[in-house]
Amino acid sequence: MNVHAAELAQTGQSPDQLRARAGYYRLLAGAFIEEPGRDYLIALRSKEVQAELHDLGVRFDPDVTDTDVDTLVSELACEYAALFTSPGGCPPIESARLSGRLQQTAFEQVRAAYAQAGFKVRQGRFTLFEDQLGVELSFVAALLDRLAAARKADDLDSAKHLEKEIKRFWALHLGLWVRGYARLLERVTVHSFYREIAALLGTFAEAELELIGVHVDDVDGGREVVPKADIPLEFNPDEPVCGGCRGPDSDSAVA
Repeated sequence: MNVHAAELAQTGQSPDQLRARAGYYRLLAGAFIEEPGRDYLIALRSKEVQAELHDLGVRFDPDVTDTDVDTLVSELACEYAALFTSPGGCPPIESARLSGRLQQTAFEQVRAAYAQAGFKVRQGRFTLFEDQLGVELSFVAALLDRLAAARKADDLDSAKHLEKEIKRFWALHLGLWVRGYARLLERVTVHSFYREIAALLGTFAEAELELIGVHVDDVDGGREVVPKADIPLEFNPDEPVCGGCRGPDSDSAVA
């Protein structure tokens, strides 16, 4: 599909189709915002959702489909912590995946995008950085909901603007890291829930990029270890240096 055809495909989607796309974003976001809760898992295991997921190639093992739901909640909470919040894990945060550090350029950029769109991050059980995967996916879902409303109202100017914002967000953020991160998560997870969610995330990202006509390199690359990016430090020569501090030209830390 070329760029022009992709633009026509996106523009031609009905409000119902756009809301359906937003639903997939939220399904994926729910796996990363915090540990999957009881209501989320009950909905996920419903016949209707399972049928849709099967059509997308998602095949959960019995550890998801046959385990008592309360036991499953506990098991996934443990894996969530091991994967996403514990030292040595792989946090689903854009700054961490691209620079090896938290709250870097991506964090500031998405925060500005959210503010401009009137999108606010609601904190849950865990501290959510603005460039966390679940938050970024939720943001695009909100834009798709607005796009559906604009198309239903025949507000073509708003629809065109929202389409551009969705493409821009994928080109500058999600497209740079989601595909590689999905491959990494698929390799390192133990539970079939996260393995299949990771596979769906990767497939979904490729499909969305194709649909909206965005071509961007996978900068993440699925690396298990992300080197820490250098942070330039500025020295002000007019600022006094105390006797116990090392100045830029001194040979000793102690005067």
